Amino acid sequence: MAKEKTEGEGAVAVEDQPAAVDQGAAAGQAGQQRQQPVQLQVDDSDAMALYANFCRVTGSPEELIIDFGLNPQPIGVPKDPIQVKQRIIVNFYTAKRLLAALQMSVHRHEQVFGVLETDIQKRLRVQQQ
Repeated sequence: MAKEKTEGEGAVAVEDQPAAVDQGAAAGQAGQQRQQPVQLQVDDSDAMALYANFCRVTGSPEELIIDFGLNPQPIGVPKDPIQVKQRIIVNFYTAKRLLAALQMSVHRHEQVFGVLETDIQKRLRVQQQ
């Protein structure tokens, strides 16, 4: 079973763990309060931090493929092809948990800093001539 774990200020980890389901235990737990989050130790010392301003999502019936790259011309149609530098392949269960974690993180950010406008045309400031 997948478990969502908090890892400090604003960090959320999503883990895929298969587990057997006990129908009797599940019915008994329904009336109980939700369990406390489990602390998960993560070693990210070998992780590479990379920047992307482009994302493409494709997939198959079993997996979701998420490509990341750098678009050197973010306004308008790029003249050169965007080079994909990172690719993450996940199953749809992990993708759904990733979606929930991203939604929660963006929601927290917008609560503090205001709504993010994703339409670049609405963000551009045209100078008066």
